[in-house]
Amino acid sequence: MINLNQLRAFYYVARYSSYTIAAEKLFISQPAVTAQVKLFENHHDLKLFNKHGKKLMLTHPGKLLFEKAEEIFKVEDKLDNTLAQIKKTNHGLLEIGCTKVYAKHIMPSIISLFHRAYPDIKIILEEGSSMVMINSLRDFKNEIIIVAQMKIDDSRIEFIPISQEEIVVVLPKGHPLIKKREIHFKDIVKQPVIMKGEGSGTRKKIVDLFKKHNASPNIVMESNNTEFITDLVERGEGISFLVKPATDQKVKEKKLIVRKFKDTKIYLDVSLAYIKKTTLSPAARAFCDVVKNSFIEKTPQGGIGSIMAGILAGHRQNE
Repeated sequence: MINLNQLRAFYYVARYSSYTIAAEKLFISQPAVTAQVKLFENHHDLKLFNKHGKKLMLTHPGKLLFEKAEEIFKVEDKLDNTLAQIKKTNHGLLEIGCTKVYAKHIMPSIISLFHRAYPDIKIILEEGSSMVMINSLRDFKNEIIIVAQMKIDDSRIEFIPISQEEIVVVLPKGHPLIKKREIHFKDIVKQPVIMKGEGSGTRKKIVDLFKKHNASPNIVMESNNTEFITDLVERGEGISFLVKPATDQKVKEKKLIVRKFKDTKIYLDVSLAYIKKTTLSPAARAFCDVVKNSFIEKTPQGGIGSIMAGILAGHRQNE
């Protein structure tokens, strides 16, 4: 095993052909430099320097070692520069987890705004259900996640609310329930349901609703792919329950109909989350600041519409 302190002492002596200058560069005494080089030579059974009068000359093994040591310390200098850049938040890598709906509807605009301020930070975005993303946070695969806030037994996780999204009943064209302006629970209790998959915040809210009425949903199919669910509803395979933004496009195209609940309002709390006691990277801290300063404080509990208004306002300010 190479002792890097001893190798560094050798490298500086060889570089400047002087124990005195090496000591000055390393901020240690000349006897300490001499001792480090001697220990290195003795440990590896090598003679690295010859003295010709007052001139210090490298031996052949010394020349070979100097070339390799120079490569090592050039890499070290590059690492120092990289660390300095990361600390300045000009460079770096940020891994974010997000639910699929929000990856589609909100993250592109947030990331675009973030990149305006920090163009050299690379972002890796992972998609999955809220629970899968929460677990990715616990496993340190992602530093930050944007998910539906769920009741979990883990005090380590800090949730910062971004918005509240209402869960609506999603119906195909021609379904008898579209005649109603609002839906009572009794209207949907026996309906075939295409349900969001395990780990979904939406699923948890709907299952809790059924439990409240001592009932169970008639699940005929389940998936965490929102587009797949809306396609199946459109084909008349069943009804579903989704946050409203996930249905907006197909409602606009008149392919789906949505209705709100009459006897209860169900909201999904969407939050930015991270591990409390873990020091966030400068890139992650910068991302949190952009999200917070751009719209969380200005548009609390406003849904995606308010978030997008906040983002657009931020864009205009930066133009």
